Amino acid sequence: MYLNPTHSSSDAAVAAQIVREQPLASLITTDEAGLPQVSHLPMHLNVDGQGGWTLLAHMARANPQWQQLQARPQALVTFLGPNAYMSPDVYAEQARVPTWSYVAVHCRVRARLIDAQDAAAKDALLKTLIADHDPAYAAQWRSLDAAFQQRMLAAIVAFELQVESWQCAVKLNQHRPEAHAAMHAHYAAGTEAERGLARWMERLGLASTAGQGA
Repeated sequence: MYLNPTHSSSDAAVAAQIVREQPLASLITTDEAGLPQVSHLPMHLNVDGQGGWTLLAHMARANPQWQQLQARPQALVTFLGPNAYMSPDVYAEQARVPTWSYVAVHCRVRARLIDAQDAAAKDALLKTLIADHDPAYAAQWRSLDAAFQQRMLAAIVAFELQVESWQCAVKLNQHRPEAHAAMHAHYAAGTEAERGLARWMERLGLASTAGQGA
């Protein structure tokens, strides 16, 4: 993605937090004609001891995109965090223009499909995603009839996405510290997305007082 150096973050902890807080990703592949195809999928981030990233996910077997991953394993995954309009009324000067604030992470990945015969690995991946979003459901899943479980597992394709590189954008007007206090106050009193941006300003030290830098 295009990254203005002012808004680029190389902090892996910041990028990982965006991914974990906004797990619904856009998986982008290309079809046989080279045209893009997108699926929106929840993903789980694993970080190994050397800082390497792997994303875990699955999709419906009826979705032909898994065949694109099989044929062309390299793909793009994007995570978009809180985002909102920013009015120029946060500036003291009139000669300013509106913009849009956001946090986002893009990952270049290489896919490895989990073999359809490896029900245990697929089940383990599914339980990892359940633990992220609905831990109590794990007991219900285990209590279901084995034949039903097998049918449900057969209806999905699970995969691991090894992250080969990532980019992180944190566009919070870092270059205009004189507006940070007003911007934070506006976002903190706004919509859920705006409040999310206010929290990111706080985490990055952009919220305390006007004139404080990034």
